Amino acid sequence: MMQDRIFAGSSLLICAGLAIMAWGYQAPFSYEPVGARAFPLLLLALLIVSTLYQVLKPSANPAKSDEPSLDRHVIKKIALCVLIMTVYAGLFEVLGFIASSMLFAIAIGYLYGASKLHGLISGVLIAVGLYLLFDYGLDVPLPLGIFAQVGS
Repeated sequence: MMQDRIFAGSSLLICAGLAIMAWGYQAPFSYEPVGARAFPLLLLALLIVSTLYQVLKPSANPAKSDEPSLDRHVIKKIALCVLIMTVYAGLFEVLGFIASSMLFAIAIGYLYGASKLHGLISGVLIAVGLYLLFDYGLDVPLPLGIFAQVGS
């Protein structure tokens, strides 16, 4: 339980810092109906509420700990997850949202034990579903990357 609270507390500090930075953001142009800063502020507000709950929630059974030990295996997964997220950020504009998100979801699925078929199916569905949600549902244009060249 202590590891959860430490993680949530550090996440809370990061979210608060990001919210302070996002509060004063003004885009020189606006292509979204609610403005450029609304989405990050709403997302950060949800994260702050979630991390506050995680920090303040009472322990269900303080005598029994369901936490996995922070051993070499867990640290390796955390490091690989951070590496995958870094690669995702680097490939986002080059490959585009759909391709980079598909690769990201597949890699994370494999990292946490998904079979090849389940990882592939969920990666495709997540990437395409999120693209459709953002592009058509929320009117947030996302880079197509390699798929923009296919359509030309």
